[in-house]
Amino acid sequence: MAEKKRVKAEEAENIDPIAKIGEETEATAAAATTEEEVAIEEPLELYSTADDAAFLNEKGEFDWNAYETAGGYNNTEREKYDDIYGRTLSTIVEKEVVEGTVVSVNKKEVVVNIGYKSEGVIPVTEFRYNPDLKAGDVVPVYIEQQEDKNGQLNVSHKTARVFSAWSNVNRALESGEIIKGDVKCRTKGGLIVDVFGIEAFLPGSQIDVKPIRDYDVYVGKVMELKVVKINNEFKNVVVSHKALIEAELEEQKKQIMSGLEKGQVLEGVVKNITSYGVFVDLGGVDGLIHITDLSWGRINHPEEVVQLDSKINVVILDFDDEKKRIALGLKQLSSHPWDALQDQLQVGQKVTGKVVVLADYGAFVEVAPGVEGLIHVSEMSWSSHLRSAQDFLKVGQDVECVVLNVDKDERKLSLGMKQLMQDPWEGIEARFSVESKHKAKVRAFTNFGVFCELSDGIDGLIHISDLSWSKKIKHPSEFCQIGDEIEVVVLELDKENRRISLGHKQLEENPWDVFETVFAEGSRHQGTVVKKEGSHAIIGLPYGLEGFCMNKNLKKADGSTAKAEEILEFVVLEFNKNQRKINVSHTNTWKEDEPNAEGAKPKAARPAAKKPGEDSSAVKAVNAQVEKSTLGDIDALAALKEKMEGKSDSAE
Repeated sequence: MAEKKRVKAEEAENIDPIAKIGEETEATAAAATTEEEVAIEEPLELYSTADDAAFLNEKGEFDWNAYETAGGYNNTEREKYDDIYGRTLSTIVEKEVVEGTVVSVNKKEVVVNIGYKSEGVIPVTEFRYNPDLKAGDVVPVYIEQQEDKNGQLNVSHKTARVFSAWSNVNRALESGEIIKGDVKCRTKGGLIVDVFGIEAFLPGSQIDVKPIRDYDVYVGKVMELKVVKINNEFKNVVVSHKALIEAELEEQKKQIMSGLEKGQVLEGVVKNITSYGVFVDLGGVDGLIHITDLSWGRINHPEEVVQLDSKINVVILDFDDEKKRIALGLKQLSSHPWDALQDQLQVGQKVTGKVVVLADYGAFVEVAPGVEGLIHVSEMSWSSHLRSAQDFLKVGQDVECVVLNVDKDERKLSLGMKQLMQDPWEGIEARFSVESKHKAKVRAFTNFGVFCELSDGIDGLIHISDLSWSKKIKHPSEFCQIGDEIEVVVLELDKENRRISLGHKQLEENPWDVFETVFAEGSRHQGTVVKKEGSHAIIGLPYGLEGFCMNKNLKKADGSTAKAEEILEFVVLEFNKNQRKINVSHTNTWKEDEPNAEGAKPKAARPAAKKPGEDSSAVKAVNAQVEKSTLGDIDALAALKEKMEGKSDSAE
C-alpha cells in the first residue's frame, strides 16, 4: 500500500498544474474510499483473534452455528428441548373457532385460556345470555388475531356463536329442545331475542297465553323459548314462549270442558275487549260474550259494560268440545226488562224516550232500560211525503211519543209522533171544499199526473188530463217543474181515504166550446206545418191549437207536397170536441176552387164553411189579439161566439 503511494507521488511531480488539480481530487476520493474499507474491515479484526480462530470455517469465514453451540446444547439436544416446549403450547390458526376454558369472570371481562402463550379477554356482554357463567366453563371462541399491536390475543365469543348458531337453531327445531334467549329490544308486534347469537323474532301472541299489553317489561330478561319456524331463505327465526306452556294448558282445557254444562254460572276475568264482544278467561280456557249478550239494552261498545282485567260472573249459553269454543252471556243473569213492565205500557199512552238508533225507515227509541220501540217514518208526520228519519230526529235526542201497539210475546213496541199533533184532515170539508180554488206547491211527478201539497199533511193529485184544455201533455214535466206554485181547483174530496182530486185547466172556461164555432167544418184557417210523423203531419193553428193532416192532404196545386215550417191555408175537415181533435186539409182548399171538366163554376162551400167576409175578419181580429203559442183570450173567443150566433139568428 505504501509503495503505491510513493509511485503516485513521483508521477505527480511530472504533470501540469491542471492535471495535478484533477489528481488531487481523485486522491481525496480515493482516501475517502480507503477509510470506508478500513471501517468495514475493522469489525472482522475483532473475530480474527486467537480465541475465536476455532469458529472459522474452511473459507476463513466466521461460523455462527459453531459459536452458538460451543458453550450450550448441541443440535440433538436443542431439537429435544424445542419439542418439549412446543407441547406446552397450542397451535392456533386465525379465523377459526376453538374451545377455551374460562379462567376468571368479573363485571367487565371474561378471561379465557385457549392453550396459547397468552390468554384471551372477552367482554362480559357477549355472555349476557348465560348469567350462570363461571370459571372452569368451556366456551367456543373465534380467533380474530393471534397478536394485536399490544401483543394481546384477540378472540370473540359472539362471533364463534354465530358460526355455530344456525346448526344449533336447526337442531333445536328438529329436536324441540328448550333454549334460552336474551330479550334485546321491543319491535312492532313482538320482541327481538338473541338466540345463539342470532336475532330471532318472538311474536306478541307467542309470549304468553294471555294478551300482553306492555312488551317493555320483558326487555333485558332471559326467557326459555322454543324454535317454531325457520326461514332459511331470508335467515329468519321465529321462537315461542307460549308453546312451552300450551301442553299444560291443553290438559287444563280438557278438564274444564269436560265439566261444562249449559246454564252453568262461572267466574272469569275479562281477558280482551273487542268491538264485537268480550273474551273471558275461565281458568285456562277462554269464552266469548257477544256484544248482544252483554246487556238487555242497546250499547255501542262493550267497554260501556265491562272493564279489562275485571272479575265477572257469566252464564254458559253453549259450547263446542271439538272446536273448544264457549259462548257466554252476561245479561242472562238478570231478568228481561219486558217481564218487569207488566201492564205499565198501554196503547194511547204518552211516553218519553231517547233515540238510540236511526234508520231510513224509522227510529228506535228506548223508553225504559232494555225496552225499545220503533217510530216508523210514516208515524213522524201527517205529510204523505215519506222522508228519512234523519230529517226529524237525531241520535241521543229525547222525544215524546204515543204508544200505538204493544206485543209482549214478540217484545215489539210501535210508537208514533204525529199523533201528538192535530190531524190536518179534521175539518177538511170547510177548508178545501169542492170547486174551491187554492195555491199548491208541486211536490212530485208521475206518468199520470202531478202531486201537489195544499198544506202540511194534505196533498192532492192533478191528473195529466186536467192540466190543459188545448195542449196534449205526455208528461207533467212538460207543463211545470217540482217546487213550482200553481193555482188549482178542488174537483173531488174523499176524506175517508184521504184523497183530493185537483184540476188546473178548470180554472178557465173550456175554450173548445168556442173553438167548435171558430173551427167549424169547412172553415178555412192559416196554419204552419210543424212536423211530419209517419202518415200524417202536425199543423199549428191559431189560438195555439194543433191539427192533424194526412200526407195525401198536404199536396199543393203544383203537385208538390208541403214541407215542414211551410205556411199554407187549410180547411177543417172534422172537429171533435170530446177528443179535442181537428182534422184539416190543404189539398181541399185548391180542389174546391178548380172548375169542373165542363167549365162549371167552383162548387159552393158547405153551409158550415165560412166565406171571406165579416166572419173571417172577426176571426182575424181575434187572431191578431192572441198569441198563437198561448191558449188565447177566452173573453174574446166568447164574444166572437155570441157575435156569430147572433148573425146566424138574423139570417134565419
